[in-house]
Amino acid sequence: MPMNGYSVGRDITLVIQTPSGPLSLNKITKFTAKQESTEVRVKRLDGITDRLRFFDGWSGGFEIERQDSVVDDYFAQLEANYYAGINEQPCQIYETHTEPNGMTTQYRHDGVLLTLDNAGEWMGDSTVKISLKWTGSRRTKTA
Repeated sequence: MPMNGYSVGRDITLVIQTPSGPLSLNKITKFTAKQESTEVRVKRLDGITDRLRFFDGWSGGFEIERQDSVVDDYFAQLEANYYAGINEQPCQIYETHTEPNGMTTQYRHDGVLLTLDNAGEWMGDSTVKISLKWTGSRRTKTA
């Protein structure tokens, strides 16, 4: 639901697809995505510097208000799999945006590796906030 021609946080829907099914994150309060790249300078003999860019995937994060054990259970299973010698398969993130003009665009992040950045702080008069980091190999526009 854009407001006054601007995209706002409510304009995005996120789905995390793991090899074992969707990871349901109930109360996402923040999502970030950043394109990673390496820039190289080529200093030519004529004194002119050319610049090259190599795309290196994407990275970002989620902030979540904890309502259940879904995130803890997911990472506990990944850790158990690691110590059992089971290969971890990557995830996918699907971003669906409602654009200010009413159109819908969708992007898919492939080769996603999720990391539990902070499992939360437990205090008497506060909600428990969880943060995840992610890296991915590529983002593709799908719609």
